[in-house]
Amino acid sequence: MDNNKKIVLSGIRPTGQLHLGNYLGALSNFVKMQNEGKYDSYYFIADLHALTTNPDPKELHTNVRHILAEYLAAGLDPEKSTIFVQSDVPEVSEMYLLLNMHVGIGELMRTAAFKDKARKALGITAPNTGDDDEDVAKEIIGASTNKRVNAGLLTYPTLMAVDILIQRADFVPVGKDQEQHLELTRRFARRFNSFYKTEYFKEPQNFNFGSAPVKVPGLDGSGKMGKSEGNCIYLVDEEKAIRKKVMRAVTDGGPTEPNQPMAEPVQNLFTILKLVGTPDKVEYFTEAYNNCSIRYGDLKKEIAEDIVALTTPIRERILDIENDSAYLHRVLEMGAERARARASKTLADVREIMGITKF
Repeated sequence: MDNNKKIVLSGIRPTGQLHLGNYLGALSNFVKMQNEGKYDSYYFIADLHALTTNPDPKELHTNVRHILAEYLAAGLDPEKSTIFVQSDVPEVSEMYLLLNMHVGIGELMRTAAFKDKARKALGITAPNTGDDDEDVAKEIIGASTNKRVNAGLLTYPTLMAVDILIQRADFVPVGKDQEQHLELTRRFARRFNSFYKTEYFKEPQNFNFGSAPVKVPGLDGSGKMGKSEGNCIYLVDEEKAIRKKVMRAVTDGGPTEPNQPMAEPVQNLFTILKLVGTPDKVEYFTEAYNNCSIRYGDLKKEIAEDIVALTTPIRERILDIENDSAYLHRVLEMGAERARARASKTLADVREIMGITKF
C-alpha cells in the first residue's frame, strides 16, 4: 500500500447478508474507488461491534463469512484493498480501553443511537415531551427491571472511533445515522491531542463520492431498503424470489389525470428503476405514467428483470467464493497483516504518549 495516499476506511456489522441497497449505496462505490487507485482503501467486518446485541455465536461466524464472500463477489480486490475482520486486529481492543479513559459517560448516553437501542433493550418508548434522556437513565440505573443495557452498547462510539483512529484514516464514508459518531471521533481525537499536548491524531472527515448519496428505497412503500425493515432484495436471492418480491411491491391505484404527482410508493419504484435500468426504460414508463397508460405490473416486471441481470453474476460469485475456505483464509490473513502493521504502530505511539512504556 502507498504511504503517500489518503486512507479511506469503512466497516460493516455482520448482522445478516448484504442487500441491493448496500450494493448500490456503498459497495459499488467502494469498488469504483478501489479501481481508480487514488486512495488506500481499508474495509473491515465489525464483528466486535456485533457483540453489543449478543448474537448467537454460530450465526455471528456464519454472517462474517457471508459478508466477506459478498465483499469479494461484488468486486473488492484483496490485492488493491485491505479487507479484514475487526477481531483479527487485537490492537483495537487495547486502544479501545485506553481511549475510554478520555471519554465521558454522559456524552455517550446522549448519543441518539444509544438512546434508541437502549429503549429497545428496555422495552420502553421515547417520550413525546420533556427530557428524552431521563427515561433511559432511570431505567438503566433503577432496580425495577431485570432487563439490561450492556456497557458495550454504551461505549460503541469509542470502539468506532478506535477503528478509525488506529488506522489513521483520513476519510470515512458514513450515512446520516452515523454522522454523530464521526463527530464524536473528531472530538475524542481533539481531546486526546489537547490533554497530552500533541498533534498526533488527525480529524477524519466524511467521504463524498462526488455525487448525491444513493438512497435505495424499500419495496414496502416507504423508507429505505433495510434488513430490519424486511423490505429488501438480498444479493444472494434467487431469480424466483426477486421476481416475487418485486411483484408484491406496494403501489397505488394508478394515475387518474395527466402528469399527476406520484405517490411515495410509486416514486420508490421509479427510483429503483433509475438505479438498475436504462434511461430509455425510465423515459418509457415515465411517459406512460404521465399519460395515464401505465400498467404497474409491466413496470414491476421490468424492474425485476433489471435486478436479476445485475445480481445474478454477483450471486453466482458469492456461492463460489463462500465454498472456497482456503481463499477466504488467505484474504483475511493478508488483510490482517496489513491492518495490524498500521494498528500496532499507532498503539505503540499512543502507549508512549500516555506514559505506558517499558523499563
